[in-house]
Amino acid sequence: MGFNHIKLPRIGCVKTFEILPDNVTPKSVTITKKADRWFVSFKIETASINTEKLVDVVGVDLGVKTLATLSTGEVFDGAKSYKKLESKLSRLQYLNRHKTKFSNNWKKAQLRIAQLHTKVADIRKDTLHKLTTYLAKNHSQIVIEDLNVSGMMANHKLAKAVADMGFYEFRRQLEYKCKLYDSELIVVDRWFPSSKTCSHCGHVKQSLSLSERTFDCEHCGFSCGRDLNAALNLAMAVSSTVTACGLDNADVARSEAGIEQIV
Repeated sequence: MGFNHIKLPRIGCVKTFEILPDNVTPKSVTITKKADRWFVSFKIETASINTEKLVDVVGVDLGVKTLATLSTGEVFDGAKSYKKLESKLSRLQYLNRHKTKFSNNWKKAQLRIAQLHTKVADIRKDTLHKLTTYLAKNHSQIVIEDLNVSGMMANHKLAKAVADMGFYEFRRQLEYKCKLYDSELIVVDRWFPSSKTCSHCGHVKQSLSLSERTFDCEHCGFSCGRDLNAALNLAMAVSSTVTACGLDNADVARSEAGIEQIV
């Protein structure tokens, strides 16, 4: 492995677009192809990076309107790359419907479709990488819900929007980045009523429809955005459990409350 060259079995020396890591022995090397481009990835061991944490505990509520709402009040919009490029993708697939399979024109059309699918995925991953890196670097404890993504995908009205946000990829990235930046990822049980509970007085509503974007508590009169209210409840779920039961019984208290400590 050289400055910008890598020697592959049978193929020989291959030039890379980016400069390769120096003085690093990879545990494994994986070569993949996306559309018409080839990629080589390295698996290496790294030590944790200690960064200054700006916030101790932050609750993160994921949604289809906005990708993430933090208990600090910050809101992160999703890329919604599929929604933006859906019409272009449909057009390419429509024009390809009558082409002779495996002909040169069919292969060219298939390549353009694959390139567009790759672009959609890359835009989504870029947005998620920026968000998860920000969370892991600047927060000591990150609290999220254990979402039933497969169940949400079964709902034909929500499936496209859920897939476009990339909830599973969000959690996957957050798990390994918390290890890298010495943060703690805490997952709250999916049945925890974060959206229905008033973050001000603790009153739990019996029902709350998806169309209601503002949480109005009939018990104390408190009112705030639905997503922000859920994020505040997630943040308080961990801190209140630990405070009530003491630091020595924190792990037991979390387990009883349906809170899983991932990292």
